[in-house]
Amino acid sequence: MRKLALSLIVAAVLVGCTEPAEPVQSVDWYKEHATERADRLAKCRANPGELSETPNCINAERAESLADAGKRRGLNVQPMTGVKMGGK
Repeated sequence: MRKLALSLIVAAVLVGCTEPAEPVQSVDWYKEHATERADRLAKCRANPGELSETPNCINAERAESLADAGKRRGLNVQPMTGVKMGGK
């Protein structure tokens, strides 16, 4: 009985020692908060093995991609048409 009680106490202490999960921010939130987006991307890129698949890293990357796409609006890239492949 004592071993069971001791095991439960140790388990409760270990659960209490974990860091609280940070809130997940949306892509729109990261688009509106450029400083926080840059900070998050720096953390994600410094430790890609652990952090690259976390929701905040994914959302920050998507927001960065959308922000960069907005900067490229003046390029006016057109799809290629009339291109024949195979040399004939």
